[in-house]
Amino acid sequence: MTDTQRVNIGKQHSAAYKALIALSSEVEESAAAAGLDPLLVELLKIRTSQINGCAFCLRMHTRDALKKGENPDRIAVLPAWEETGYFSETDRAALRLAEAITRVPEGHVSDEDYNTAAAVLTKDQVSAIAWLATVMNAFNRVAITSRYPVSN
Repeated sequence: MTDTQRVNIGKQHSAAYKALIALSSEVEESAAAAGLDPLLVELLKIRTSQINGCAFCLRMHTRDALKKGENPDRIAVLPAWEETGYFSETDRAALRLAEAITRVPEGHVSDEDYNTAAAVLTKDQVSAIAWLATVMNAFNRVAITSRYPVSN
């Protein structure tokens, strides 16, 4: 049995992909306007990609985070963020919300997860994080479906 060559859906429907990129830019601006730390934004992208198993996005956003000055230890312990002292209350609230949004099929965004985030974050920050997770989930699905190559 041979593998069928995967269609790069971003190239096949480039207008849709360009719209996703434009949405991503708008969401990045909203996150900055809401006062979210750019390093936290990268960590949210990494964590979403970890959950989804998107190697392409993991590599890209890990590199971006490191270039922006993120501590490699925080990236290394990100899958176990709840067990470490590396993350602030804001970081924890954002990570919890992004994880809940990414794991919607496992039980939706519970009132507990939402309320925990809303107790720490502003409405603008909650919205920006929700949009960040939504866009990152979309990018993960594009890369995974198209089997974007990852090699050294």
